Amino acid sequence: MLLIFMSSIAVVILYKYIPIPHTPLMLQRSVGEGVTTNYRWTPLEEISPHLPLAVVASEDNLFTTHNGFDFEQIRIAQEEARKGKRLRGASTISQQTAKNVFLWNGRSWVRKGLEAYFTVLIEAIWGKRRIMEVYLNCIEMGNGIYGAAAIARKHFGTTPDKLTRSQCALIAATLPNPRIYNSKRPSKYMLRRQQAILKNMKNIGRVELEKK
Repeated sequence: MLLIFMSSIAVVILYKYIPIPHTPLMLQRSVGEGVTTNYRWTPLEEISPHLPLAVVASEDNLFTTHNGFDFEQIRIAQEEARKGKRLRGASTISQQTAKNVFLWNGRSWVRKGLEAYFTVLIEAIWGKRRIMEVYLNCIEMGNGIYGAAAIARKHFGTTPDKLTRSQCALIAATLPNPRIYNSKRPSKYMLRRQQAILKNMKNIGRVELEKK
């Protein structure tokens, strides 16, 4: 147990400094489902500043101020579940990053516990800037498409630094389920969600991340 504990910390420290080579989800999709992986690591400074703002506006409004968990959203989600409403996620960007980089896809108390553990580690060791950088590179943004560089090239024919505000909002609109929602061929629902995200982006203004 001590060896596993020390190894997990060592990997988190290593991943603070090097590009993530692959994630368990990438392996699951490619090996288990035969989906071609489209992925290229890109430093945060080479990604449009509209994209961090868009994902914060869409996924996690309190990203820069919480410690990895949004307990109010967790409480609301639990209350809605008790009332029989549709289950919705309450995971922060930090939790999603921990899950995608270190864990398998699925639902279990063991996985949720490990997700919380790795969330605490990356918040303490990486900081918000690195968490955002990893998130924007490793999150699935289309079927087998991971990160800003891949989605910019595949769906918009551009580079990640040239993504517009509207394109970033459209990408963020797919994140609840990027295998169903397609930023290249958006549905009416996605276009409405894009407009809501753009409005929230305007309200938030900017995302302040610590310097490298």
